[in-house]
Amino acid sequence: MNVYGIVFQNKGKVYYFDGLNINYEINDNVIVETEKGLQYGKITSKIDKSSAVLENHDLKHIIRKASDNDNKEYLDNLKNAEKALQKAKSIASSLDLKMNFIDASYTFDKQQLTFNFYADSRIDFRELAKKLASLYHTRIDLRQIGARDRACNVAGIGVCGKEICCARFLKSFDTVTMNMAKNQNLALNPSKINGVCGRLLCCLAFEDEEYTRCGYGMPSVGQKVKTKNGMGNVISVDILNRRYKVIVNDEIEEVILNEQSK
Repeated sequence: MNVYGIVFQNKGKVYYFDGLNINYEINDNVIVETEKGLQYGKITSKIDKSSAVLENHDLKHIIRKASDNDNKEYLDNLKNAEKALQKAKSIASSLDLKMNFIDASYTFDKQQLTFNFYADSRIDFRELAKKLASLYHTRIDLRQIGARDRACNVAGIGVCGKEICCARFLKSFDTVTMNMAKNQNLALNPSKINGVCGRLLCCLAFEDEEYTRCGYGMPSVGQKVKTKNGMGNVISVDILNRRYKVIVNDEIEEVILNEQSK
């Protein structure tokens, strides 16, 4: 069995499909079977059928490699979805619905038209869905997405000066907690530890394991510790270099912990 990782849009989540013993190449455009109907996607990876990423995956099939006619139909769907997006915005405005639409997309077979939107509160969009269904004669799916999903779709530049991680390479969002910021001794200032989405920076999760490892046995700022010159108060901590400064008898002493104690 040949198993392939496929995305349906740029920077989108990777889904896995059975190639039915047909060999495809990376970057091939293909038509696949999904729960929503047929979809047009691009192959981004080929993996071994025993890979751990396939655990609990009920794989659907790749139907075929996309033909020239399939490519043309896909481009037509993109244009039609963009027109539908503008129409949805207009109808939502007339219904006084406070919705910020992000994008719209058809399944390849046009069995479903999906709209992603962001809103500060829950939206009753039943009337909007009825009007859209009567216009486009297909199943309408209106999805209210979270702040992180919105940032992923819109993209932007993070505090590090690079494109935000969710738009650049993340395929799913891991849990990020305040304890991860505390592990790094960061000031709990939202402007310092929140990303453009207003949620905690994803990179806190990337770094947490190393900070936890390096922080083993390290004191916290303000803690009383014993040094070779007596008892003192910790005034600063450098976790990654495993060193801290203590004030003892009005003198500052630097303590470097043993690498083996990590």
